[in-house]
Formats: sequence, structure tokens, C-alpha cells
Amino acid sequence: MSSAVVSWIALIVAGLLEVGWAVALKSSAGFSRLWPSLAFVVLLLGSMGLLAYAVRTLPLGTAYALWTGIGVLGSVLFGVLFWGEPLSLLRAISVILLLAGMVGLKLTA
Repeated sequence: MSSAVVSWIALIVAGLLEVGWAVALKSSAGFSRLWPSLAFVVLLLGSMGLLAYAVRTLPLGTAYALWTGIGVLGSVLFGVLFWGEPLSLLRAISVILLLAGMVGLKLTA
């Protein structure tokens, strides 16, 4: 596999770990719960490490936007599916627009 392909894979995994640390952050109740707090630290370090690896090869703006976008999309989806957070029409349209922007950034990288 080329280094670019490995960097894209690392970026996707970093984004998924971002979803994990965001969920752990909420679950930690302000760092008052031990295991979610520890999960937050481990997932954050993994996410940042993989992002740092990815930006060695990928354009910084594109990589950062996709990393945060994966985190946002995953966090919204997790909140709706598992915590009963609302999904209004405007919120759904906003998520679709975010996804469209991420695809556009990937296609132009």
C-alpha cells in the first residue's frame, strides 16, 4: 500500500477514535467517572497520534476538516441513535451539507 493510502486509513481511524473520545467525554460526567475518563484520554491520544501521522502526507486543511467532520457526523449519529437526541429536519440537512463538504474536500485533495 502506498503511504497516501495508509495516511487516508489512519485519518479515518483517527476520526472514528474522535467519536469515541467525544462519547467518553460525555459519559465521564465532567471527569467524575473513572473508566469513561480513562477511555477519553486513551482515545484522544490515539486519535491525535493518527491525525499527526496522516498530516505528514495529506494536506493539513483537508485532513483536519475530514477528521473533525468524521467526529461531528459520528457524534451526531451516536447521540441520535443511543441517547435519544433530536434529529430535526434542519439538523439532518446540516449533517448532509457537512457530509457533502467532506466529500468535496476529499475529491480535491
